[in-house]
Amino acid sequence: MKRNKEKIVEIIEKLKLAHPEATCSLDFGSPFELLISVMLSAQCTDERVNKTTPAIFAKYNKPEDFANMDVHLLEELIHPCGFYKNKAKNIIACSKKILEDFKGEVPKTMEELTSLPGIGRKSANVIMLEAFNSPVGIAVDTHARRVSNRIRFK
Repeated sequence: MKRNKEKIVEIIEKLKLAHPEATCSLDFGSPFELLISVMLSAQCTDERVNKTTPAIFAKYNKPEDFANMDVHLLEELIHPCGFYKNKAKNIIACSKKILEDFKGEVPKTMEELTSLPGIGRKSANVIMLEAFNSPVGIAVDTHARRVSNRIRFK
């Protein structure tokens, strides 16, 4: 087991050396904008999210802006990102919870982030790393996980 962990650490270090410029491809100006972008990126490309969010964030970029937004307006704004009905519902509920439970600030812990509607562990990992420079884990695409398990890279 330890030998496998040593191999994993070695591979991660090699990846860091090979790709030192690797960063989040979502465009955002605040932790809250990142949170919204991450929610929109589910089953959608980051490129599409980055084309959709500038117009939204120019007018709406705080939890207060989304918490009481008409769901149909939000659905229209985020429609290009797909699954817009569920995403709109979660964005509104998430914004309300941030206002009610976290004084309008995006929480910084895994437990608090995953308590937000529409935020799972993968999303929380991205937010913690990119918004707060606080990595707790690695956000891994489903396909990468499947291949890693198949080659017994655990």
